[in-house]
Amino acid sequence: LDDQGGLKVAVLEIPELRGFERFCRGRRGEEMPQITERICGVCPEAHHLASAKALDACYGAEVPEPARLQRELFYNAYIFSDHLLHLVFLGGPDLFLPEDTPKAQRNVLGVLQAHPELGKEVVRVRARAQKILDLIGGKAIHPVFALPGGVAQPLSEEDREEVRGHAQAMVGLAEKMVTFFHEQVLPDPGIQSLLLSEECRLPTHYMGLVDEEGAPNFYHGALRIVSAKGDEIYHGPAGEALSLIEEHTEPWTYVKFPYLKELGWKGFSAGEDSGIYRVGPLARINVAERMATPLAQEELERFFDHFGERPVHATFAYHWARLIEMVQAAEDAARLSQEDALTGTEVRGKLGGPGEGIGVIEAARGTLFHHYRLDEQGLVEWVNLIVATTHNAAGIGLSVKQMAERVVREGELDERLLNRVEMAFRAYDPCLACATHFLPGETPLVVEIYGTDGKLLRRVVR
Repeated sequence: LDDQGGLKVAVLEIPELRGFERFCRGRRGEEMPQITERICGVCPEAHHLASAKALDACYGAEVPEPARLQRELFYNAYIFSDHLLHLVFLGGPDLFLPEDTPKAQRNVLGVLQAHPELGKEVVRVRARAQKILDLIGGKAIHPVFALPGGVAQPLSEEDREEVRGHAQAMVGLAEKMVTFFHEQVLPDPGIQSLLLSEECRLPTHYMGLVDEEGAPNFYHGALRIVSAKGDEIYHGPAGEALSLIEEHTEPWTYVKFPYLKELGWKGFSAGEDSGIYRVGPLARINVAERMATPLAQEELERFFDHFGERPVHATFAYHWARLIEMVQAAEDAARLSQEDALTGTEVRGKLGGPGEGIGVIEAARGTLFHHYRLDEQGLVEWVNLIVATTHNAAGIGLSVKQMAERVVREGELDERLLNRVEMAFRAYDPCLACATHFLPGETPLVVEIYGTDGKLLRRVVR
């Protein structure tokens, strides 16, 4: 706080220690997809395939078409399931319940009580998406199917037919979610305030993968970076983009703060001159020229029409962007399930000698880099992981500050509005276990307020 009791500085502090990068050294390269997926119990699929793609590059392997289709179908089912989880269960209380809902009811149970039919449908169809992960991945939580150069086994025609039925159900729910969003969520004045208020707008640069036609692609593609004004900064091979990024450190957190090297680190500030960028659903929507599927494209057009600007800088718009991506993931899963080559038997490519490689993928929360160096025996010499929440760390901190400025008045904390601070970082769907690579993944929230003399004035545990 400043001398008048107003907000001076606000940060999101993550004190848990990093670990995975160090203890992966000396392990066999082929073990990495199973090791790194245990960083996080919510998004193991992203780490599993990012790791496999890094190993593809380390061994110079060309992944056969049937294996690539399996991986991509699996990954779209993951994106759908993960986005649905956040929209309804994690971010749902912010979207689907009135702002004055009592704290005891502002949770998933409150959402299910308020919208029981939708809740039942969500649980049923998400289970079907998880079944796709199980059928292709071997396990839904910690998959075991991706190997350097391919996948473990072909997909049978019987399993393909089951997957196809699950994917069609995903498309049906995606359409219902869009209708519900426009009829029940968007008309809410509180939601409109969060979407359109200048106080909730954070102009930054954006990063994400796009396919050859400029649509978001979660599994592979070129990396595109656009400025806060929408100008293209970079469009090229994803692995080479690491040379554009540097990481800033602070003594109060184990999370690093990536920034665009050319613009430099200018502190925690947003805008065209800042090096801070964001990733994730909103970023992918902003760097894309179009969506890859028809229903998602329709929703994308409504999205930009609503805001009247491109790129969109409203942090709360991450939720809407997540819905658009969920629609594309469902449609793409349905399309991929019908590809003739999906059940082909050639699922492992030839491996060369071990070396260095980078795997880049779009996790649900944003761009994920796995960078490995293997020795002559195929053992891991060095690992660097740059995960979505790390990319977003500076943006999350700025969003928390924006909301905190509305909550703290004359040294007093308005607990009625404290949920707004949580809403600021919840929009990013942050995975703090990923960002610090720590265990066991618990994220208790503690709000501490300090005076100008550094003394603790108040501590609130949520």
